[in-house]
Amino acid sequence: MAAIVGWIDGHRVLPNAFTQGFLLGQAKAQSREAFLAGRYSDGDPLPSVRALAAEQGANPLTVAKAYQGFQDEGFIVVKRGVGMFVAPGAAARLRSAQRDDFVKHEWPAIRDRMARLGIDPSELMAKA
Repeated sequence: MAAIVGWIDGHRVLPNAFTQGFLLGQAKAQSREAFLAGRYSDGDPLPSVRALAAEQGANPLTVAKAYQGFQDEGFIVVKRGVGMFVAPGAAARLRSAQRDDFVKHEWPAIRDRMARLGIDPSELMAKA
């Protein structure tokens, strides 16, 4: 029997290219949200791969790949023998990248839907 790599919506997930990519994306998204929500600040130590995998119910290899991706992007620094830490300026750079992504990819669809529904942006801001 093939090894289970995780769970999606209560269903066992067997390893394949799709599920590996999905679970890796999910692990990275959860970590990004933790940075943006202020759970981790610049210089803060990050949970070990095993601890984060246990917390998220993920395979440690998936978490290790997510951490490696963040290290490659400069959001995490590794101090050999000590652990992994949030890189200086990581939260600000991530917030800026997320903001740019929102403006380029999400906002146009939202703006178009608002126009189709006849929603005036100033009206929304007044209600906020």
